[in-house]
Order: sequence, then C-alpha cells, then structure tokens
Amino acid sequence: MATMIQSIRRSAIGLGIFAVITGGTIAFTQALTNERIKEQAARAEAKALFEIIPESDHNNDLLRDTLVLPASDRLATEGPVTVWVARQDGEPVGMIMPAVAPDGYSGTIKLLVGIDLEGKVLGVRVIAHKETPGLGDRIETRKSDWVKDFEGRSIGNPAPKQWNVKKNGGVFDQFTGATITPRSVVKAVQKSLIYFRQNQQPIQAQLNSAPSGQGPVVTPGDLTDESLNVEQL
Repeated sequence: MATMIQSIRRSAIGLGIFAVITGGTIAFTQALTNERIKEQAARAEAKALFEIIPESDHNNDLLRDTLVLPASDRLATEGPVTVWVARQDGEPVGMIMPAVAPDGYSGTIKLLVGIDLEGKVLGVRVIAHKETPGLGDRIETRKSDWVKDFEGRSIGNPAPKQWNVKKNGGVFDQFTGATITPRSVVKAVQKSLIYFRQNQQPIQAQLNSAPSGQGPVVTPGDLTDESLNVEQL
C-alpha cells in the first residue's frame, strides 16, 4: 500500500511539473507571438505613412513629429487622437490621422488618412482588417488601387450625399460581391474630413507650433520588406 501511495505521489508531482513547464512554455510563446504581431503592425503603419506622404514631400521626422487631438466618435478611435505631422523646411504641409471603420463586413477596419492644410485627402491606407480574402481585401493597395481614388478628394468633392459606393448613389466603385467593405471605408474617410473641418482652426494652430519630434530621422530605407504586407488583426 505504501509503495502504491508513493507511486501515486510521484505521478502527481510529475504531472504537476509537466503542467507548470507546459503552461510556462505556452505563455512564453504567446508573449513572443504578441510582440511579433505588434512589431509587424507598427512596421506596416510606418510604411503606410511614407506611402501617404512620401519623402519627396517632407523633410522632417514624420514618425516622431506628432500632436494630440481631441477624441471623436467620428473617427471611432478610443481616447485622444495622435496624428503624424509632415513638414517641409519646418512648415507644416499635412497630417496623417488614424480612423476606424467600425462596420466592415467582418469587423473593424483600421485606416490612416492623410489630409493637407486645405482639407484635401493626400492618401488613404488600410493598416488592419479581417475582410474576406479575394473580396473585401481589395481595400489593400497590394490587391488593388481602389483606395487611391480618395486622393485629391475633399469634404465637398464629391458632394456629401455622393460619399458612398455607386450602388447607393455615390461615386466610389464597389467590389463584385462585396459592397459593405468599400462603403464602410468611404464613410470613415468622409468622417475624417468632417472631423478635420470642424477642428481646422485648433489643428492648424497646433500644426504651426514647434515640432514635437526628437531623435534621428527615420526614413523608408530603415524599414524592412516585412512591413510591406498589411497585418490582418
């Protein structure tokens, strides 16, 4: 009987040690994976910034020159909004703000919207989404040029009611078999322009203040090819 009890104890201790080691390994692997995802997302975001406002159009440290704007339901972001500022010889030429389309077909779609000081769109990039491959993922520039149709648009170009896909009376193309995805992105970009218009005076006042960036300038050459793919979170 004593031998059986000792055997059971040894088995229990062994199982306990195995469980601890396994749990620790899983937690460690998960932590590494999460860090990897965050790093890839950050690189994708940085690459998108340089695509929206390329080096030829600014000479400041775009990644570190930022300012904070008030939170807004229009942008569907949580808390105050941190935007990136592009400057040419110290003078602001535009800004890039994050925005969220909360009503994508498969969930939220995270965007970056570049706007110049006159309220015109400099560019739009999708940095995270869960849309259906082969259908909704055409919002990515590596799948199509669809988002480039926003460039040069403004809150009045097209007219407010035409900020929609063609199926709903707008001017923007929808995707074959996927209308919800492009429509949600169109609305998110329009809301970004409305937010800029409503806050234009305080935004420009902050843009004209001293740059907040510190440290060495980061350029597209500092980013690896790994950042070219949109991280689908």
